[in-house]
Amino acid sequence: MTFKPDFFLASLGDVLPAALINLQLALLAFLLAVAGGTALTLVRALKIRPVNWVIGVVISFIRGTPLMIQIFLFFYALPAAGIDLGPMTAGVLAIAFNSAVFITEIQRGSLAAIDPGQIEAAIALGLGSRPIWGRVVLPQLFRRILPMLVSEATVVIKGTALLSIITVVEMMRVAQRVGSANFSPFEPMVAAALGFLAINLVLSAAAQRLERRYASQRA
Repeated sequence: MTFKPDFFLASLGDVLPAALINLQLALLAFLLAVAGGTALTLVRALKIRPVNWVIGVVISFIRGTPLMIQIFLFFYALPAAGIDLGPMTAGVLAIAFNSAVFITEIQRGSLAAIDPGQIEAAIALGLGSRPIWGRVVLPQLFRRILPMLVSEATVVIKGTALLSIITVVEMMRVAQRVGSANFSPFEPMVAAALGFLAINLVLSAAAQRLERRYASQRA
């Protein structure tokens, strides 16, 4: 297979504008995932055994099955249950649900590192559970898990490429179309790969800057 530089540059012009779609989908999915994962963490902290058992089953299913299958389930199975979603909505919800499961597991593991004495002190001051979580626990928790959240965000961004299988027109879908139209799929796929790489490099750089800022504040 011969690499065609001219076709590659032309493919960049076709593929990279679709990166905005990937960014929008990833941002929405990640925000929903953080909210959903945090909500799951709060529910699990209540230690209601039947509820935690159901959550555990769901977590096992999500962690044990490919994201592609989960996207298919949201797009094809939900309409059978009377919930008809468009490709973008179904894709965003599938990715968000998948990511929320991993975020709640990240949060659960990091909760043990928070000094329980702070919670006891907050209770002694008469604070209720809502301000304890909102002002004491969650701010510390999110600072501790920031690197892991960035890693999860990169997974979400890459996951948006799978939405091409349910006809969402993003970078991968555009690359497939350009490659099929020109009988040369390699160059458009390289262009899409560079697009995803650029997005994740920028995200990682921004996260490192934010981490240094937190570190300087603690110092």
